[in-house]
Amino acid sequence: MAKQLEKDIKAQLESIKKDGFYKNERIITTPQGPSISTTRYEGILNFCANNYLGLAGHPDVIKAAKDTMDRWGYGLSSVRFICGTQEIHKTLEKKVSEFLGTEDTILYAACFDANGGIFEPFMHKESAIITDALNHASIIDGIRLTKAQRFIYTHSDMEDLEDALERSERAKYRLIVTDGVFSMDGDIARLGQICDLAEKHNALVMVDDSHATGVIGKTGRGTPEYRGVEGRVDLITTTFGKALGGASGGCISGKKTLIEYLRQKSRPYLFSNTLAPAVTGATIKVLDMLTKSDKLFKKLCKNTKQFRSMMTEAGFDIKPGEHPIVPIMLYEDRLANIFADRLLEQGIYVIGFTFPVVPKGESRIRVQISAAHSDEQIGRAVAAFTKVGKDLGVI
Repeated sequence: MAKQLEKDIKAQLESIKKDGFYKNERIITTPQGPSISTTRYEGILNFCANNYLGLAGHPDVIKAAKDTMDRWGYGLSSVRFICGTQEIHKTLEKKVSEFLGTEDTILYAACFDANGGIFEPFMHKESAIITDALNHASIIDGIRLTKAQRFIYTHSDMEDLEDALERSERAKYRLIVTDGVFSMDGDIARLGQICDLAEKHNALVMVDDSHATGVIGKTGRGTPEYRGVEGRVDLITTTFGKALGGASGGCISGKKTLIEYLRQKSRPYLFSNTLAPAVTGATIKVLDMLTKSDKLFKKLCKNTKQFRSMMTEAGFDIKPGEHPIVPIMLYEDRLANIFADRLLEQGIYVIGFTFPVVPKGESRIRVQISAAHSDEQIGRAVAAFTKVGKDLGVI
């Protein structure tokens, strides 16, 4: 049986390679940042990390992690309800709640775990989950763990959402679930309309704000702030692994009673080790930095506008928007991969995204802007895109 399984898996791997979907990992030999090196290239510009605020390598964040480890140790070797809750975990939960404007917060090892543990405690077979067609894989997996009815509405289609609400009207509880920012296109959920429909049809609203926290809104508080619906979203999941330092960890933030129940029933919380002290302390430092100053947030907004404007002027087809996720549309799988390889030769680190990560015929290079990028680095990236684009007949 084992030999047959290995044989079948090898055949599947060869098929993945033949179809051009095999994911090679480039090995980075430096810390994360706007300029990195790999085993083949030195001093290349990184334009595909989630390091939106440039905090992954910030000296104050690194120092906070070191200081926390000296004070609180390396790990807890336990889950929260046994002997794995330190004062710093409660401090971080309080600071996240204050930052997001919610009543309470619960920490997880990752936002993937948060999304894996948020549905099953609340949503039973008499309940209904209504989910956007383009929601993140972690949301899809979390929903699969429940026995709730599932309704998938066409991406950001409010008429289809309301139709799903009407079709699920007999459910005891209903939960509308959406990404705040959709990671492949950088488009932002229509939370105002979603909250209106939820109130009209007596449903709850959950938002995964992983690509939004610290990134969008008037002060970087995410999609509820951006759409003006603070206090109307029942549950927010987000990560500390993107804008908020780029390490690991995530959380669920929202109504106090719901969070209290998750502490009793959410399996990834109950059966996974506590968030490491170093990550906890560094994330506290990040939230303190963002609360005291919006300098990094404003720099990110400026860099995003600059890059989008320059790329549009150069003649590239990019998805409209204002998020630092900037999809450069190429439409052909092979072209996207060749374009990314040519850019690497020009000193620009990006990745081509092809089917099945994006729909067929929607291949692209997803650029991600950081507050740590300088004007000169953005200019170099646009110049490299322009050169390769002309060489390949894209522009």
